[in-house]
Amino acid sequence: MNGVWSLAYITFKEGIKNRAIFGIFIMVVLMLAAVVTLTNLFMRDIVKVAADLSLATISFSGLLMTLFIGTNLLAKDIDKRTIYMVISRPVSRAQYLIGKFLGLFFLVTAAVLFLGVVSSLPVYFAGVGYQNPQSIFKWHVYFTAILFIAMKLTLIAAVIIFFSSITSTSFITLVLTIATYLIGSTNEVVKGIMDAKIEGVTISPLMGGTIKFVYYVFPNLSAFDLKIQAAHGIAIPIEYLLWVSAYWLLYMGVMISAGALIIRRREFP
Repeated sequence: MNGVWSLAYITFKEGIKNRAIFGIFIMVVLMLAAVVTLTNLFMRDIVKVAADLSLATISFSGLLMTLFIGTNLLAKDIDKRTIYMVISRPVSRAQYLIGKFLGLFFLVTAAVLFLGVVSSLPVYFAGVGYQNPQSIFKWHVYFTAILFIAMKLTLIAAVIIFFSSITSTSFITLVLTIATYLIGSTNEVVKGIMDAKIEGVTISPLMGGTIKFVYYVFPNLSAFDLKIQAAHGIAIPIEYLLWVSAYWLLYMGVMISAGALIIRRREFP
């Protein structure tokens, strides 16, 4: 296990030094400054607007960071042949994959939590500058939404590690991950439309089976989206939080386990 934690630390350290992360942080600062400007254009519910825009900024910038850094983790080691130096030591291929994932996991979590603290400033100043006695904004719901954004992005990191174990090309990993993200963000809506059974709309058994297959195979990323609850101060049931957390752990475990099995049998160029 010492080798796993060493790889995780090295991956985390390399991720912090990556130039892409500094560019993304600069973009976040500019976007949060724009949030302050945009909230002044609204006459009512300024805190709600600031919270919604701030959470959207964290989600988007965190996704960019995860994609840019995660898709190059294994591809860079293969291109530079450093992977041979690692697996030649008493570190198995599965441990190598797990170490890479843990490093990316900690990097994404730390970045999102940092962005969450920074993003709370526009929300705080919006509340101070616009006193609304009818506002029902709750800070604990807001930070819960930030935590679930971190969970969503670490799940995407597990998907990246899985695809990286299959292909050596970072571009293919990026395309497959983006496709998974888009499907995972919309599959619950599509299934909901199918289950609604709109009058005059008929879905073939093949299409219905395909939608169900996609719904159960691809990650349900919309379950981690709590922006509406955070913006309106809606209490989140503890049962829902526990169910999503269990789903998060299970899906990540499946992705990493499958990736470890694949990379053990893979031939490197």
